[in-house]
Parts: sequence; structure tokens; C-alpha cells
Amino acid sequence: MIKPEDLLRPTREGLYCPPGGFFIDPVRPVDRALVTHGHADHARPGNARVMATRETLDIMALRYGEDFARERQTAKLGETARIGEVEVSFHPAGHVLGSAQIAVEWRGLRIVASGDYKRRADPTCLGFEPVPCDVFITEATFALPVFRHPPTRAEIGKLLTSLKNFPDRAHLVGAYALGKAQRVIRHLRDAGYDQPIFIHGALKKLCDYYQSEGIDLGDLRPATVEGGKKGDFAGAVIVGPPSAFADKWARRFPDPVASFASGWMQVRQRARQRGVELPLIVSDHCDWDELTDTVSELSPQELWVTHGREEALVRWCELRQLRARPLHLVGYEDEAE
Repeated sequence: MIKPEDLLRPTREGLYCPPGGFFIDPVRPVDRALVTHGHADHARPGNARVMATRETLDIMALRYGEDFARERQTAKLGETARIGEVEVSFHPAGHVLGSAQIAVEWRGLRIVASGDYKRRADPTCLGFEPVPCDVFITEATFALPVFRHPPTRAEIGKLLTSLKNFPDRAHLVGAYALGKAQRVIRHLRDAGYDQPIFIHGALKKLCDYYQSEGIDLGDLRPATVEGGKKGDFAGAVIVGPPSAFADKWARRFPDPVASFASGWMQVRQRARQRGVELPLIVSDHCDWDELTDTVSELSPQELWVTHGREEALVRWCELRQLRARPLHLVGYEDEAE
């Protein structure tokens, strides 16, 4: 009798597949890595061989340099490849550009490692694709009933309203460099905002890449004050990584409205601790209802829960007679959300 642990098991390096001889999103360098997406806690340099979608491989090269791995293998969505004794396929995860779930199948048993995923519509990446499986591995970043994210359009509307109400103040929007920044910009464009948007230098490479992939972000300009005056940014939207808001860069702008786009902005204490005046609850992860709806839709024989609020989701499964277990994988972050 084949057990799921015979196909995938947690190790100190990450999820390991013995019959395939590979790891999924390893946290330490390994010989063969399958990578779900380009965020730094899932996609690390130093592995000998890396298999991922074309976009994820491109993003890794942008972030780590062309020599981030000795060999690269492009995974085409929906196509099956054989690695050792295992059949492997990649499917859209809806998290960021190029993100994928990884399905591994061996001797009639299929496990889907979802990586990070969301169910909300996102104009900057393909939507989540449900993949039937025996075991589903889900993240649990916002796996508490208190997390129910409001409609994205309403959150973007809060930013547009603030721009209208405070035309003399710069609006600084903190957004993670990969995925969140581009998504916020695209949502603003879809809401009719056609003014130039200013970006921190740390976002330029990735924004340029998204543009090259056909995702129109509109008129983007560097957020620098050299050669100009503070007042030049009055009423402007400036997007940068959250870390930049703690240094002198943020003090260049006129009476700034500090904003932050994250699912964590639902926690008022976090917003206050960061000095956020305009919290925007825009998440690239599922909220509680979306997580539980996904599990119900897939109806796997077993659920494995990782990186997040594992216990609540495991308990929810137990109450519905669904086998579930926490994986307690280490090395995956949720703060950057």
C-alpha cells in the first residue's frame, strides 16, 4: 500500500520526492529543484538544476543573475514531464506572474503542491486552476476565520478617494516588489487612473519585465527628486517596497500619505506599528473562505497544511472528517505579503 509520504515528505531542505529525486521549493541548495514561483522564500539561488515556468526562470535570472543555477528546464503549463519514476505537471496558481502549482503522480497517487495561491481575479497573472488530487498541499497564510478580505475594487477605491481628497499630498504605497506592486498599478489603471505613477528604483526591473510580457502598467517614472522639488510629487502615486519607507527616501515627498497594500492590513495593530495612514487590504493569498472553499471544491482524501495558521485549518478539516496534518515546514515567510 503506497502512502503519500512515499511520494513526498518534508525534510530539512524542503519537500522531497524520493522516487523522483527532486525537491519542491527547497530552502537549501539541492541537486534538483522544482520551483513554484519567483518569491525569494520559494525560489533561491544555488541549486544545480531548476525546473519552473518560463516566467519564473526569467524572474530568478533578474533577481539573482543568469548563473542562479547550472541548468534550467522550462515547464509548460499543463504538460506532463517524467522525472525518475514520477510524472510532473505545472498548473496556474494565481499568485504572481509565472506562479504554478506542481502536481506529482506515481503509481496512481497524485499530490498537488500549490505553493502560494489566490482565487481573486488578478489582471497580472493567470488564475488558479483546480487540479484533482489525492493529497492537496495548501498554504495557510490567512487561515483564520477573522481574515475575510474585502473586494479589491473597494480597496483601490479608497486610494483614489484619498487622492481626490488630498490633492496636495504624495501617496506612498508600499507593495512587495514582485507581484503586488505590478498588481496595484494595474488595478489603478483598470479603475481609470491614467496619471504617471512613480516607482522606487527597486521595482524597475520587474515592472519592465511585466511590461515586456504584455501587462500594460501605463506611464511609469522614477521616484527621484534630484533636479526637481518636493512639490513636484503633490497628488502623485509613488509605489515602492515597504522597506524603503523606513529610510530617508520616503522623506523626500510632500506631506506623504503612508499606505501599504497587504492582507495584513486587516490587522489594525500591524497598520499602526508601521505608521500606515491608509491601509489597503490587497492580498496575493486566499482568505479563510477562499481556502476552505478550495478544499471543499477539490475534496482531496488528505490535506497537508504549511507556512501559516496551520492549526485552525487542520481543525476545520477534522470537524468535517477530512484527514489533515500540518507540515511545519520552515523557511517560508508571510511578512512580505
